Amino acid sequence: MVKELQASIRTIMTPGPVEAEPRVLRAMSTPILGQYDPEFFALMQDVTDLLKMPFQTDNEWALAVDGTARAGLEAAVCGIIEHGDKVLVPAFGRFGYLMAELAQRAGAQVKIIEQEWGTIFDPKTVIDEIKAYNPKMLIMVHGETSTGQMQDLKEIGLFCKENDVLFMVDAVATFTGADFQTDAWGVDIAVAGTQKCLSVPTGMAPVTYNDKVEKILASRYQVELGLTKDVRNDRFISSNYLDLSQIQQYWGPKHINHHTEMTSMIYALREGLRIVHEEGLENRFARHRKHEKAMMTGLNAMGLTLFGDMSSKMPTVTCVNIPEGLDGEAVRATLLHHYGVEIASSFGSLAGKIWRIGNMGFSSRKENVLHTLNALEASITFHGGKIAKGEAAQAALKFYNEN
Repeated sequence: MVKELQASIRTIMTPGPVEAEPRVLRAMSTPILGQYDPEFFALMQDVTDLLKMPFQTDNEWALAVDGTARAGLEAAVCGIIEHGDKVLVPAFGRFGYLMAELAQRAGAQVKIIEQEWGTIFDPKTVIDEIKAYNPKMLIMVHGETSTGQMQDLKEIGLFCKENDVLFMVDAVATFTGADFQTDAWGVDIAVAGTQKCLSVPTGMAPVTYNDKVEKILASRYQVELGLTKDVRNDRFISSNYLDLSQIQQYWGPKHINHHTEMTSMIYALREGLRIVHEEGLENRFARHRKHEKAMMTGLNAMGLTLFGDMSSKMPTVTCVNIPEGLDGEAVRATLLHHYGVEIASSFGSLAGKIWRIGNMGFSSRKENVLHTLNALEASITFHGGKIAKGEAAQAALKFYNEN
């Protein structure tokens, strides 16, 4: 007999997913509406309207792709790229290489330029490479959770705008947690996720794009025309489910059905976005910065060192060097199983060398910061790590008292 589901209560301090807003979870229990119900279409329109403020855009199109953030990224890439297109991907962490893989799978000629993990690109380096390679599209990550670094995009985006290069940005880890200006930075298409700073369960990918992208999608939308001999096969988008041109038709005024919409996730996304509007962007950004600084203050007081360039650090992720000789995975296991606190390990060349501590959305709270610092101190001590005991939470408390 399978028992009733009883998931453990965790303090989730990873770079995502994070703890869901209780109000979002309540919204998800709302009775189901049919996908053709005018009331449900009105809720979809609410999501479109609410998305524009956190994306900081006047774009007509702001919608959500069903699936995790990666579904939104893949829909964007597949919708724009055609076989043989030249795409430039500057990679300064794991997810830059993911962008390159998605573009290659879509048939692009991809050029990757690399930056040492823990740092970001000088915008001039990227601009010089655009001049040399002359790509149709530039794809960049805004906040790289694998390294805790956040890329400056404005200068790069404005150059792309002036030189007719499409600019796509992965804003998954910064959306509603750090400043992201779609229009002012010349971003043509931006993709986010629900499971990070928005504090909505994993399952949808907010996307916004401008008229330039819409024209490309319209040129590839063939459903109403039918498949004729006059249309070249390589003009079609290979995925049906992730066909952004068809998803656009579904979210548009005609609501041409593409798939059965994720009713409860629309409720969740709408409520998460409503909460962002209620808090206000500047207040939300300030809250993330405040709890980030408290966490950093406590970690430094404990005697731990932070990884990466602090001048380009993400406010939503803090990377910590694992003390030499300490088993980082054993510490994480103790944190999780004895304190109910989850932090993340890392990837590639950083695997086993750093911990990644998230500071996102509903998880970005004073009680979470203090609990994590106390639990981390005890767990490191239990496994023989040499740190300054009793200092971390006190330093963070002092920070909170003064701020």
